[in-house]
Amino acid sequence: MKAIVLGAVMAAVAATGATFSKSAEANELALSLCTYVQGDDTMRMRKKLRDSRVRVRDIYSGIQCNGQSLLQFAMANGSQDIGEFIVGRLSVDELKGSGDYEWAQSNGHGGSAIAAAIKERAGL
Repeated sequence: MKAIVLGAVMAAVAATGATFSKSAEANELALSLCTYVQGDDTMRMRKKLRDSRVRVRDIYSGIQCNGQSLLQFAMANGSQDIGEFIVGRLSVDELKGSGDYEWAQSNGHGGSAIAAAIKERAGL
């Protein structure tokens, strides 16, 4: 009986530890990506995505930088190169559904290269 309880406790601890580990990795990835967007550092972002084995389109909707999407954050910081890189990695449906183009229009970024790239790729 003791062995069963001990085994269950060890399994619970191991599962919890793995959860914290994955959460910590996700937070570190999000922080890194936001930093790279702010600094317009496309090469480091590419390396981080490759090392983490994730694609922008798989994580885009789950990352917020100061309450903004990655593209909104790029426009707000004038990070044109990385913004255009992100636009090229997202699906047309994601671009249309994200509201980033509408946000750009209403916040004075409608003339940015990123907004133009969104408009061209999504056919808006």
